[in-house]
Amino acid sequence: MHFGKIIIVFYFAKWDILCVMVEESIQKGGIYKLVIELSKNKEIKIGKLGTFVFPKGYYVYTGSAQNGLEKRINRHLSSDKKFHWHIDYLLAYAKVINVLTYVGKKDECRINSMTGQKKSATRIVKKFGSSDCDCVTHLYYFKNIPTDFTDSC
Repeated sequence: MHFGKIIIVFYFAKWDILCVMVEESIQKGGIYKLVIELSKNKEIKIGKLGTFVFPKGYYVYTGSAQNGLEKRINRHLSSDKKFHWHIDYLLAYAKVINVLTYVGKKDECRINSMTGQKKSATRIVKKFGSSDCDCVTHLYYFKNIPTDFTDSC
């Protein structure tokens, strides 16, 4: 049975980001994509994975938080944190420009795979954000931002 959509608007004043999420229901957990902009080429050490050159452009990172989605996203948007996840190292030099959320518990890798199948998607770092699954990576690079990553926020 379909109950309609709930529109949730977040304004993260600290980061000057407006996010509009359209969801089927209020969710505690789920899957998210961070759309990230890196303003210049940058060599970055990503924890134990090593050091990589990240080209200027846009990145889409797929993650999940099954208990505390909003808290996880806020942590990613914060600059005041200890580095724990691979994405923390990239976000020290880049800016989140969009956040997309999805309802689901076990669809993170499927949603990530759809990002990687885009014609212009490029893998920069093998096993980035995917050390706990069989995916090659959970971070894809795009020279130009695909329009479907600009819809929600």
